[in-house]
Amino acid sequence: SAYRLCTMRKLPSVLARTLTSGTSGSSVLPDMSEVRNRLRDIVGASTNWRDHVQAMQERKALHTLLAKRQEDLPPRRMKDSYLEVILPLGSQPEIREKYLNVHNSVRFGRILEDLDSLGVLICYTHTKQETQPRSPLSIVTALVDKINLCKKIIYPDCDIKFTGNVSWVGRTSMEVKMHMLQLHDGDYSPVLDATFVMVARDPENKRPAFVNPLVPETPEEEEIFKQGELNKMKRIDFSTASLLKMAPTAEERNIVHEIFLNTLDTRQEGEGTVSFRSRKLPPNSVWMEDAKLKGLQICHPQERNIFNRIFGGFLMRKAFELGWATACSYGCSRPFIVSVDDIMFQRPVEVGSLLLLSGQVCYTEKNYIQVRVHSEVYDADTREHQTTNIFHFTFISENEVPLIVPKTYG
Repeated sequence: SAYRLCTMRKLPSVLARTLTSGTSGSSVLPDMSEVRNRLRDIVGASTNWRDHVQAMQERKALHTLLAKRQEDLPPRRMKDSYLEVILPLGSQPEIREKYLNVHNSVRFGRILEDLDSLGVLICYTHTKQETQPRSPLSIVTALVDKINLCKKIIYPDCDIKFTGNVSWVGRTSMEVKMHMLQLHDGDYSPVLDATFVMVARDPENKRPAFVNPLVPETPEEEEIFKQGELNKMKRIDFSTASLLKMAPTAEERNIVHEIFLNTLDTRQEGEGTVSFRSRKLPPNSVWMEDAKLKGLQICHPQERNIFNRIFGGFLMRKAFELGWATACSYGCSRPFIVSVDDIMFQRPVEVGSLLLLSGQVCYTEKNYIQVRVHSEVYDADTREHQTTNIFHFTFISENEVPLIVPKTYG
């Protein structure tokens, strides 16, 4: 099968057995609405949009609870942040409608929203102070490192279980690993695994804030922690190797030149030279500039998070749906999501913003389609555009798709 195997083999079996020891006492698992209610309580968020300024003012007083150094915070274990949450699509049909798509499977955009909320709650669980019901930290999603799926279809009438815990900690950031399983014939089988990176900031979400260190207890946990450190180094290497900072490598230059030669129109007779501009499309190919879709969202208060900015999960859902539509119109058949990579949250989106989304097919191979979605906010007063997010989605189409061909260096 072309689908990547979920890397869930170790964690749910070996690690989850040790992690669940702290939660086995409760027979009823919380659901996603309880996750969001808990988040509001932890932060003291208002439930009424008009009261949000007052709620944010009250958070300022929590500055005194912030640690001056990471060393002042008690270390935590992986099992301290372990959570299990149920999405009762099978046992509570009334919530099914919200998650249903036209193909009678689950809307993946809704799953992205749930993963985002759960990731934040896991981090608050890791950093909670027993004596303080309210957290002085503002925990926000910095990036989605990776989501890999090992199931093509997510069924709309079977219960789903999410599990997750903090897997690595820096000074002000935390990596969270989450897993999604679905109930079939009395057993939960793996659907996806996800790695998110969250950052902690002060009560007003202005400056970084220290988080509790993480202490691995077993060889499995040490391995997971080490992988978190490697992921961080990879991200640093990747950002320094950006084409905006460094020239292409020899291999990359050869690829670019080969694409250029393959699209060069050499049929110009009489002129004596072949122009750089005279290009032709190879057979069964599409110019990259012809494989775009655009969308616009007005950011209403309904979509705000606990800090009264637009909820990151909502942005991911909207970007995914545009990415899916871009892949659908390009491949002329139903695409299935395989992987989500490198979603960078570069700046928050304010309520009231005009959010512009651009979907672009940027690579194809056989029946795989790679889609990049660029999201920016437009300020009607200043007429300025600012990038907020870049999303990368890998889809597999039912049929083989045409080759995407770039025309310009960009």
